[in-house]
Parts: sequence; structure tokens; C-alpha cells
Amino acid sequence: MDEEYDVIVLGTGLKECILSGLLSVDGLKVLHMDRNDYYGGESTSLNLIQLWKRFRGSDKPPAHLGSSRDYNVDMIPKYIMANGELVRVLIHTDVTKYLYFKAVDGSFVYNRGKIHKVPATDMEALKSPLMGIFEKRRARKFFIYVQDYNECDPKTHEGLDLTRVTTRELIAKYGLDDNTVDFIGHALALHRDDRYLDEPALDTVKRIKLYADSLARFAGGSPYIYPLYGLGELPQAFARLSAVYGGTYMLNKPDCKVEFNEEGQVCGVTSEGETAKCKKVVCDPSYLPNKVRKVGKVARAIAIMSHPIPNTNDSHSAQVILPQKQLGRRSDMYLFCCSYSHNVAPKGKFIAFVSTEAETDHPETELKPGIDLLGPVDEIFFDTYDRYEPVNEPSLDNCFISTSYDATTHFESTVMDVLNMYTLITGKVLDLNVDLSAASAAEE
Repeated sequence: MDEEYDVIVLGTGLKECILSGLLSVDGLKVLHMDRNDYYGGESTSLNLIQLWKRFRGSDKPPAHLGSSRDYNVDMIPKYIMANGELVRVLIHTDVTKYLYFKAVDGSFVYNRGKIHKVPATDMEALKSPLMGIFEKRRARKFFIYVQDYNECDPKTHEGLDLTRVTTRELIAKYGLDDNTVDFIGHALALHRDDRYLDEPALDTVKRIKLYADSLARFAGGSPYIYPLYGLGELPQAFARLSAVYGGTYMLNKPDCKVEFNEEGQVCGVTSEGETAKCKKVVCDPSYLPNKVRKVGKVARAIAIMSHPIPNTNDSHSAQVILPQKQLGRRSDMYLFCCSYSHNVAPKGKFIAFVSTEAETDHPETELKPGIDLLGPVDEIFFDTYDRYEPVNEPSLDNCFISTSYDATTHFESTVMDVLNMYTLITGKVLDLNVDLSAASAAEE
């Protein structure tokens, strides 16, 4: 271990594994260590016995739930936007060859007490029970504007400069009511709160276009895809990639202590009495607790069920977004359901998650609006975890720390953090102009 590396990565969470893969592909000499004896850090996947150990303190799950190893329960479940940034990263690195994806059945939104399919195109808007007849026409016009919008072609802008016009002003031009705005902003553009309304509309229009393009990609009921056997496959796939390019992996390395020189710059990492030298360290917040601050916490429930979420057209995999306004909250709530059709549970079993940015210390009460939508559950676990973000100056100490995972059940915010970190570490922007069709062979 007493060698010198360009970068030492601590923790095998998804963000760290993507970065170690990208940096290895760039030709950097990478050492990747984790204090745990399993991959994935916070974003690991657990079988039934591991789940019981973690939440019930025993290793005897009830027999009626089936075989422990048929379960792959993701601790940070997130769906992948079919044309999104993560898919581009997977193709850019050729990690797709280690993974099999399957489309997600349904994408829904909670509105006025009911679950509705998210309408994403002008045709779907006309059929959606979310809106009355006059509102449908207005929404259809808005969707056509978004579908036809091309940043490079001013003719499609209808005289609006979306780098200046706010989302609120754009929506006002089409006269859409608050309920419509709610599902467009939160279920299509996937904003986490309402700040976007007073920001330039270009970002929101691009997000809606990404949703619609992703939806069209597999002609399924949602814009999302998900790996067979769950997300635990992703960190391992990037770990393989890193190894192919000469990266070194070490699990089960206790007390990875980051060492600094007199100037306060990182110079190595010590574990079990040996020090590996390095120029830069990449890690999750748990490895450098004095360089991060707490910015919030996530409340979540994990349920094992014997049926899909009611009112989701029997979807074996689905996301339901509950916009904050519908619940009188400051942040959205998310339902995520996956099942044996993605090989994450035995036949006939479904795994559902309810998550939100915690606003109280009582997850059971706070998550109730989401849990009430699940119907009967076989088992349910509650959990909260703190969210941290870095406060250090990487240009001074050469420490690059990821932000904790948020409550969203889709990946876009996670990948933005990875891409920003990549630019900070390497000084360059990752080129993600790839042929998106390269990922389609593995869908089924």
C-alpha cells in the first residue's frame, strides 16, 4: 500500500464509484478504499437478513417473506431517466456492458387526493383527468410550445428569451392554473420545491423536454429505467471499470485517516498502520466529518408488500410524486415501488419506499400521506439520515467531498454533483455527447 497515487477515493457509494471509474478511464492512478466489507456505502443494496439486522436488530426475518437472497433492497432507491445524464455517463464509460436495464412501468403524480398518470405530451394532456376541458386546451398549447422549442432556433421562441423570462411569466402567458403548474413543475420538470418559478424558464423547459424525450425512448409508461437486481449493481459495475483501467480496490479497511501536510493539503491516507500517498482525495462526507456541515435530513419508510401501489394501473415498478403544495409542506414527497419484475424481490412481492426531506423528528407521522397510498403492507421500517454538504475549499486542501443523497427517487440531482466534482478535480468538463441508442440493447 506504500505507493503513490494520483487520487485516493474513500467510500464505494455510487458517486464515489462513478468518479473513480471516470478518473481511471482518464489515465489517473486510483486507489479506492472503503471501511465496510461491502460495496455501496450509503447507497448499498441489502438482502432480507441484512435488512432485518439493520432495522430490527435480529437476523431472523419471517419465513413467509420468502428467501433472503431473492431480495435486493436499495437503501437509496432512485430511477434513472432514460435520456438523462447518468445514462450518458454509463455509455461514455461503456459500463452498460455490465448492466441490464428494464423500463419502469409508471410515472404518477398526486393531485387533489388522487394518484394520476403524469401527462407528458400534448396528446396525453387532452386525455388527462387532471384538468378540465378548457385547462386541457391551454396545457396542450403549452406542451406544443415546449416540444417545438429549440434553443438554437429563435423562430421557435415566440419572441421569448427564456434565459430572462421566469417560469412564472412563461406559465402566465399560457394561463395555466395552480394545479397544472404543480404537476408540470414537480412531476415533469422534477423540481424539488417552488423556487424554480422565479428562475429563468430555460432550465424548466429543458427538463420537461428531457422527460418527454425519455418517455418516447422505450414507448413504456414512464421515462425511467432501472437495473435488474437493483442499484447495488451500479457501484460494482463502475468498480469493475476502474479495475480494468488499473484502479486498485480495497474493502474492509478500518479507520481510513486522511493525512495533511503543513500547508493543510492532503498528502495521503493511513489505514492499519500503512500510509498510501496521494495528491487528491475524493470521499463521501463520513470520511471527513470536520469539512462538512449538516444541511437537512431525509425521512423514509421501506415497506414489503404483496401487491402493487393501488391506483397505479397494476404497475410492477412506479414512481409517484406528491408535490409539497398538495400536502401543505415545504418539500415534495416521493413514492418508489419496485418488484420481482426487476428481480429485487421474490415472485409476488413488492418493495415500496416513501421518502421526503424531513421537516419534523417524527418520520411515522410525517410520511403518513405517502404510506396511506400504499394499501396493506407485510412489513414496514422507518429511518432518518442526515444530509451533509462540503464546506472546505478544494483548491486549498485537494479534498473533494460529495454531497449526501437527497430524498428524490430519480437520479438527476445525484449526477449533477458527480459532474461538478469531476470538473473540480480535473479542471475539464466531461464530454457527454454520446450515442444514446448504445444503451438500448440491454433493456430486456
